[in-house]
Amino acid sequence: MALLLFATTGNTYGQGYVFFLHNMYLEIAGTEGVHPEYGKVEYRQILSAFQEAHLKTISEIRPANTDAVTYAAKVAKQIDSLLTRGIKPSDVTVVGTSKGGYIAQYVSGLLKNEQVNFVFIGSCNGESGLPGISYFGNVLSIYEGSDAIGKSCKGIPKSKGSKVGRYKEIELNTGRKHGFLFKADPRWLQPAINWAKKVYD
Repeated sequence: MALLLFATTGNTYGQGYVFFLHNMYLEIAGTEGVHPEYGKVEYRQILSAFQEAHLKTISEIRPANTDAVTYAAKVAKQIDSLLTRGIKPSDVTVVGTSKGGYIAQYVSGLLKNEQVNFVFIGSCNGESGLPGISYFGNVLSIYEGSDAIGKSCKGIPKSKGSKVGRYKEIELNTGRKHGFLFKADPRWLQPAINWAKKVYD
């Protein structure tokens, strides 16, 4: 399957591929929507940060009420097509914020590739992984200490059948609650970029 699901934005140079999966608010309100507490989602600025880091950035605005499992299957097929074309799995990173991170978790379970990189941002429950999902790949978890929605992903490496190679978790303390992931904040963007570039420390 060709890369048709997503619109590739900006420059397409560089070796690494980033699939960026945004939060649910963009499904509801689009790029011009203004959340009453968190403001606009800085979607274009987030994509620009990955592009400026010389990462091939693949993303789109999902339709409202997108089914997470169905969409994850489409993303997994997109990645499979890259791997079939000879792209190294370690050069592919799936970055998801909130619902996008929830979808990315399903992608991990569907791909079952221990070398693909994943960044789950504000999308875990603090205790266990998703029911019935075994996780694969190198996983970076980023969450905000003041966020009541997205918590630690510490249970993921212990999920039954999981084969997580590298695992790292970062707790931020921006005070922005769940709104931290609305912004193109280098405090989460730079670690995600580093992970995509295989700087795992």
